[in-house]
Amino acid sequence: MKKKKNIVLVTGATGFIGKNIAKHFSKNGWYVIGISLEKLDKKEFGKLGIREYYSGKISKSILSKVKKTPDLIVHCAGSGSVGLSLEKPKKDFEMNVGSLLEVLEFMRLRFSKSKLIYPSSAAVYGQKDDAPIKEEDSLKPVSPYGFHKKIAENLCESYSKNFNLNISIVRLFSVYGAGIQKQLLWDACEKISKAEKEIVFFGTGDETRDWIHINDVTELFLVIARSQESFEVLNGASGLRTKINSVLKILLKEYKKPLKIVFNNVVRKGDPKYYHADIEKIISLGWEPKVSLAIGIKDYVNYFKKNND
Repeated sequence: MKKKKNIVLVTGATGFIGKNIAKHFSKNGWYVIGISLEKLDKKEFGKLGIREYYSGKISKSILSKVKKTPDLIVHCAGSGSVGLSLEKPKKDFEMNVGSLLEVLEFMRLRFSKSKLIYPSSAAVYGQKDDAPIKEEDSLKPVSPYGFHKKIAENLCESYSKNFNLNISIVRLFSVYGAGIQKQLLWDACEKISKAEKEIVFFGTGDETRDWIHINDVTELFLVIARSQESFEVLNGASGLRTKINSVLKILLKEYKKPLKIVFNNVVRKGDPKYYHADIEKIISLGWEPKVSLAIGIKDYVNYFKKNND
């Protein structure tokens, strides 16, 4: 008898994280259903490992098109931009909180046996000291985006406790990898490709971030999919503290372009100084990061050059 495939529903399936989740789960034998705003034909969504695809905004009507009961829902739809949340806070709220509420309500009414993985953000922590951040640490966001992610987490906890939904929240730190076209690496590569003498960045260069490669994120989600916890909050990171200046030096070395790195000492609104995760919980699940920052940046530079130079 043929073994029944596990089914995963990925919202935001054409976004950077969503499409990588879809591909990875498909490669591991899952039946993937995707929802996203982009209109794709069968050939296009098939390349992402998606078997069924629905185009539209996350709502009751679009979710109702999903007839198969998913074992897992990974809700990647939403905004991942602090800048957008500062410019258009209402839109960011609707994208991050409103879309999640639609998913939670639909789970409550139709898919109560499904498990939800919700990709949250380290932005919920806000300003922290230069030390590993634990999941139990206080949440004091400094941007509308961070506040909205915190509200979304509260909704997850409420629905889990009041309606017995199985939910895992993953607070992702600095996710990167070939294909991402925003944030530091993309911005830096664009500047390097055009500059002749120097490149200028915000801050001092001593700010720290905890980088996690998209391949490690997708494998982490596959591990979390097997978790039996009714509700849990996990940091999604490599556990390594790296200064922004160090990241840019690695990038310049890989780009093989002798430029001077200049920091303007201006702190952008919504940008915490230090981010470094304690990852004891995800290590205890049997997961560990495999892609080093050096290799990840090398691959990213190759991707950028191939597609943009």
